[in-house]
Amino acid sequence: MTSRSPRATARPSSEGRAVARTQTLLPGKDGIGTVRRTTLPGGLRIVTETLPSVRSATFGIWAHVGSRDETPALNGATHYLEHLLFKGTHKRSALDISAAIDAVGGEMNAFTAKEYTCYYARVLDTDLPLAIDVVCDMLTGSLVLDEDVDAERGVILEEIAMTEDDPGDVVHELFAQTMFGDTPLGRPVLGTVDTVNALTRSQIARFYKKHYDPTHLVVAAAGNVDHATVVRQVRRAFEKAGALTRTDAVPVAPRDGRRTLRAAGRVELLNRRTEQAHVVLGMPGLARTDERRWALGVLNTALGGGMSSRLFQEVREKRGLAYSVYSYTSGFADCGLFGVYAGCRPGQVHDVLKISRDELHKVASDGLTDEEIRRAVGQLSGSTVLGLEDTGALMNRIGKSELCWGNQMSVDDMLTRIAAVTPDEVREVARDVLEQRPSLAVIGPLKDKQADRLQQAVS
Repeated sequence: MTSRSPRATARPSSEGRAVARTQTLLPGKDGIGTVRRTTLPGGLRIVTETLPSVRSATFGIWAHVGSRDETPALNGATHYLEHLLFKGTHKRSALDISAAIDAVGGEMNAFTAKEYTCYYARVLDTDLPLAIDVVCDMLTGSLVLDEDVDAERGVILEEIAMTEDDPGDVVHELFAQTMFGDTPLGRPVLGTVDTVNALTRSQIARFYKKHYDPTHLVVAAAGNVDHATVVRQVRRAFEKAGALTRTDAVPVAPRDGRRTLRAAGRVELLNRRTEQAHVVLGMPGLARTDERRWALGVLNTALGGGMSSRLFQEVREKRGLAYSVYSYTSGFADCGLFGVYAGCRPGQVHDVLKISRDELHKVASDGLTDEEIRRAVGQLSGSTVLGLEDTGALMNRIGKSELCWGNQMSVDDMLTRIAAVTPDEVREVARDVLEQRPSLAVIGPLKDKQADRLQQAVS
């Protein structure tokens, strides 16, 4: 990811506190869309994007820890902790936390991924100080009590059960397991029934102390916000909790998922009595830092990203074999996945797989037409802009960019980079990614004799 050169200023504190460093990462236009970063003495980074024309603000805190940072025994701990931070602090009970945001008509939530966790609140701009206080309090002062661990265990088990009831979700987890095996990237973010039942309060509390250090956190705010005010309020909240500087932080673990990718041509089948068979056919993709990701984005859009894409036209429109069919990419710090998903009647799995493999082979060998590339560039550009139409999306963009790339890219720069993708770049990345032997994950009411045929489908 590239960024413009930031302008930095360092302000001495009149109160004798250590100096914070502030940088303008993106200047914006007439103050609109200006992105600034302040790094506090303990390492906490605060980024904001200012949009004076809106009346809302979204505040979030990103933690550089996800399910990828768990040992086998701790599988599910990151997500478990996400739940527990809503259960109460020294200042607020669980009801106080939710009632404070509900009382001003705000929204509050969190999510856990493979490599990070995010907690956020979206409120009216006038209620931003409240959102900052509540979210910072949760992140720095959670009690993680025994009774809360026990109570929330049942909630998480129900969440796992709910996910298990949706084979369209489970097949993606099965595909990750197919590609990465019993490694952090191959295990489910939620954990399993066994690991969640086995997790103890002391394990989760240690995990909390180990990973929720200022050096592992990024604070992000977007909307009608003033950067200096946000910095002052966040600093005050962390200082009151004694969480601005800590000495027991551990470095973020090095990530080398390429070593964990398993041999191609693997097939994982999960026999279930479902109306549809759910299929993911895929192969290794690109890391999120790979410069070829722009070309891969165009390729993915043309191949399976919309109603005019090849897979949608060939599988659904021309043959009526599936209602939902698409391709997707997942980029991690050091590796990635490229996949094709389809949901179809069990008896049509082999037809869908053959068509999908044929289209992957055609694109890998012959590339895309100029018209397909032009259309994909336009679609990707439009979806990029339309996806940033609210303050929540903007907060996600600047927070994730700071955490994962350490810099910011303006929307105009992103559009320029997408538009600069050439047919040769698309053909090259198509050969690099799509010519690899695929692996396969399938969920559905499969018969024993189908297993051999499915193995042949990836041979």
